[in-house]
Amino acid sequence: MASTWCQISANDTRDSQNDYAQQIHLPLAYPRTKVQMRDPIPGPILLFGSGETSPSGRKAFDQALKKLPQTPRIALLETPAGFELNSEAVISRVAEFLQVNLQNYQPRTQVIAARKRGTPFSPDAAEVVSPLLEADLIFMGPGSPTYAVRQLRDSLAWAMLIARHRLGATLALASAATIAISACALPVYEIYKVGEELHWKEGLNFFGLYGLNLVFIPHWNNQEGGSALDTSRCFMGQTRFARLMDMLPNETTVVGLDENTALIIDPSSGSCQVIGAGAVTLLHTGHAHGAERAEPELGGSGLAEIAALRASHVHQYQHKESFPLAEIGPFRAYRPEANLPAEIWQQALQVQQRLSENPPAQPPQEVMALAARREEARQNKDWAASDELRQQIAALGWQVKDTKDGPQLSPVGQAG
Repeated sequence: MASTWCQISANDTRDSQNDYAQQIHLPLAYPRTKVQMRDPIPGPILLFGSGETSPSGRKAFDQALKKLPQTPRIALLETPAGFELNSEAVISRVAEFLQVNLQNYQPRTQVIAARKRGTPFSPDAAEVVSPLLEADLIFMGPGSPTYAVRQLRDSLAWAMLIARHRLGATLALASAATIAISACALPVYEIYKVGEELHWKEGLNFFGLYGLNLVFIPHWNNQEGGSALDTSRCFMGQTRFARLMDMLPNETTVVGLDENTALIIDPSSGSCQVIGAGAVTLLHTGHAHGAERAEPELGGSGLAEIAALRASHVHQYQHKESFPLAEIGPFRAYRPEANLPAEIWQQALQVQQRLSENPPAQPPQEVMALAARREEARQNKDWAASDELRQQIAALGWQVKDTKDGPQLSPVGQAG
């Protein structure tokens, strides 16, 4: 029996989405090759099954950053791990990974310490979360999915994240954050660690306004339990996950993301791409699916039984394989400002205009190469080489400032 409390709300059902699209004279579904949407077009969404700081994670981030301006602004939202005493260290490891492993892009990272409502570090505190509106890429990662949902639902941080993404910023989500944006969020800790009965929680439903009813399951092929314990399907195991599948509403698409694997969803091109060591599995429940593709070998995977039980279709894609966004579901148009507070949307537009009118000076490749070598010298504690490289950078008219978020480049005479 489907869980009623994680059903899409009345405003987000497929019928109402169709009505809304018709009212504003937009197409009910995008073609597979090109999204037909008025400017602005939402940015890409990068979803990790795990391994955001692994070599495969670097490749996925590289795919995203190469499409952004040089020296992109990256905001790292701390919320999913905000209940942990070391939440700053958790998110800072990702910031350091980006600074070191993608230093050729000279990313400017900033941790957004939106940890818990009712505290000075609240997701509703404008002074904490306003940098989200300037970000070219916004990252959220490990922690608790249900904690992330509780802290972000109807928050200022979530509204700003949505607004910035609709204006073209890239989203990168890993682990708990990937689960949290689902229509129905899997309460991993509550079931796996605490022993609660199988159930789903209402998620943030990021894709609901696009007409999609999606559930994301990272750690899809997890094997930490070895032969003694099935920890696949994000530690649920195949048997329990089959029961969880039976609780989902009809016309739900489950997106399973293997370990060390990422899925890049690009609304602008209407395409998706898999990057990493494993595969991405699409499980369409309870409805016919039009895409023509041979279903994968399901023997021993537990998917054949689920497919038969829920009249489902299973598709699977490996590293570097691409497929149309329409294969996930009918991605629908909307007004960019829909479901956002008017003042937040106006603020986002004003920031966007300011950024476009005053783009940051871009360091030449020679300067960026020197900065990368200097950062490597600093990592190796070769301070003499680091100082010499700083002087070479200065001779080319640039200055480097070392911050807790990594080195920042700016023209000589300009505040760093």
